[in-house]
Amino acid sequence: MHDSMPLAGLHKMVWTALMAALVTAGAFMQLPLGPVPFTMQPFFAMLAGFVLGPLYGAAAVGLYVAAGLLGLPVFAGGKAGLAVLLGPTGGYLFGFILGAAVCGLAARGQMTWRRGLLFGLANLAVVYGLGLLQLKAVLSLDWLKALAVGFAPFILQDLVKLGMAVATTRFLRSKGLAPK
Repeated sequence: MHDSMPLAGLHKMVWTALMAALVTAGAFMQLPLGPVPFTMQPFFAMLAGFVLGPLYGAAAVGLYVAAGLLGLPVFAGGKAGLAVLLGPTGGYLFGFILGAAVCGLAARGQMTWRRGLLFGLANLAVVYGLGLLQLKAVLSLDWLKALAVGFAPFILQDLVKLGMAVATTRFLRSKGLAPK
C-alpha cells in the first residue's frame, strides 16, 4: 500500500498541471463584452476545485495566474504581466484562485447536486466580490455601473458553467477518473 503513495502524489500533480492548462485554454475561448471578456475560465477554475479539492484546486489556478504574472500570454486575449493583475480584471483572476479553494471544499464529501451548487455559488460570490471591488476601484466606477459592467452580463453564463462543472465532476467521479 505504501508503494502506491508516491504515484498518488504524482497523479495529483499531473491533474494540477492539467487543470492549469485547461484554465489557460478557457482564457482563449472568449467573447469580448466590454472590459471583462466572457471566457470559459470560470468553468475550468470551478472544475479544478471540485476535482482536486481546496489545496490542489487553488494551486492549479494559482499556477495559471503565476504563469501570466511571469509573462506567459495566458490571460484572456493573450495578455500577461503584472498590469493585468492590477488592471480591471485582476480581481477576478485572484477570485478564481480563492474560488477554486471554495469549490474544493465540496470535494471533501459526496458530490451531490445540492452540495456542488451550494459551494459553486459561494465560489461565484468570492470571484464576483473580488472582481467587482477591483473593477470599481481601477475604473473609478460607482457600484451600479460596476454591477452593470462586471456582473450583469456574466452571471447567467457563469451559473450555466457552474452546472456544467458540477455535472462534469459527478461524471468523472462516477467513472473513477478524478483523483482521490
